[in-house]
Formats: sequence, structure tokens, C-alpha cells
Amino acid sequence: MSNTLTTPPVAPLLERLFADAARSRRQLGELLGDLSPAERAARMSDPAADYRAFYSKAKDIHMPVSSDTGTLLYMLARANRARAIVEFGTSFGISTLHLAAALRDNGGGRLIGSDFEPNKLAHARANLEAAGLADLVEIREGDALETLARDLPATIDLVLLDGHKPLYARILALVAPHLRTGSCIVADNADACPDYKVLVRAPGSGYLSIPIADDVELTMKL
Repeated sequence: MSNTLTTPPVAPLLERLFADAARSRRQLGELLGDLSPAERAARMSDPAADYRAFYSKAKDIHMPVSSDTGTLLYMLARANRARAIVEFGTSFGISTLHLAAALRDNGGGRLIGSDFEPNKLAHARANLEAAGLADLVEIREGDALETLARDLPATIDLVLLDGHKPLYARILALVAPHLRTGSCIVADNADACPDYKVLVRAPGSGYLSIPIADDVELTMKL
């Protein structure tokens, strides 16, 4: 049985976008200089870092989820029959396409994305139009601590955290009142946000959380 993710126009578009992302990794390496992986993680997790300046310099650089993580997002959204999804960190929209494809195959719904970099937002919106999924997605431009603090669906089925790492716990706090039992939270680059992992793994937190492949934390609301 065919699905939106693995058939045109979404599948060839994602193939091109992942190829573009692979080519732009060299630019990211130049931007980060000669930092070791540990130093990069420390910089990503530094709450005092000027993340706006960094991401503005990286406005042409793809920093997407992996292909496997994208497929995982689609599978999770399909498995829990998601109708309402929130995404922190839309970038060029690769993860957004996976999630919106799941909404289409679930019969519809609403995905609220967020990013503050206008260049990336323009590309993300164009990609969603090309995929025929734009009708399912609202991308809010600006500081996610403000844009995701209002007008959220009463119930949120799935959350993707893939923006500035030190903000993960604060973004979770904004969406937490809307989560239902069984809602999933996927945190990409989770090793760069140890405070977040402590929070969702703590006994009595109301969450069940495990690390999975490729530096991803998968959490379920109990």
C-alpha cells in the first residue's frame, strides 16, 4: 500500500534535500572551526551562547534530522494517529515533511512549526508547497519561547525538539499542559542537553524516556 512519505512528490524532494544537507556539512565544519566533537557539544549546550548570531551565520546550512530519524518521526506519528504536532526548529523543513506526510496519511491534522531565521523559513515553506503538504502546516516566525506560548491545540500528540539545545526543557514546559497519555516527544542531538535528559528520565517526572540511535531521546507522556 502506497503512502505519502515514500512516493512522489515527497520522496524525490526529500532525496534532494538530504543531498543538499550532505553538501552543506562542509560549511558547518568551517563555521565551527577545529572544535572537537566534545567541544562542539559543549558549545551547543551552553545556555549563555549567542545562538541567534550562530544560527544567523548558518542561515544557508542544513542541519536536519538524519534520514532514519525522519522515518522514525513518520512512524511515530502514524502509530499514535497524530492529528496535532509541534516542532521546535523547522529549518529547511526536512523533519516537517516527514511529519506532515504522516498527518496526510492519518487523514489530516495540524503541524505548528517554529524558526526565527527568515531564509530558512522561506525555503521550508517552498518545500512544503512543492510536496503538496503546505495546507497542513503553520510555521511561526520568531522566538519559539513566544510563538509556542500561545494558540496551541488543546491536545498535542507529538513534539519534535530540534532547535537551540538549552531551550529544550523550557519548550517542553510550554507544551506539557497539552500532552495526553501516550504523546511522544523526540529530542534530536539530546547529548547536548543533559538538563533535559535528567528532567524527562527522573522518577516521578510523568514521562518514560530512553536514548535511541543517532543521539536521539525518545520520551512518552505517562
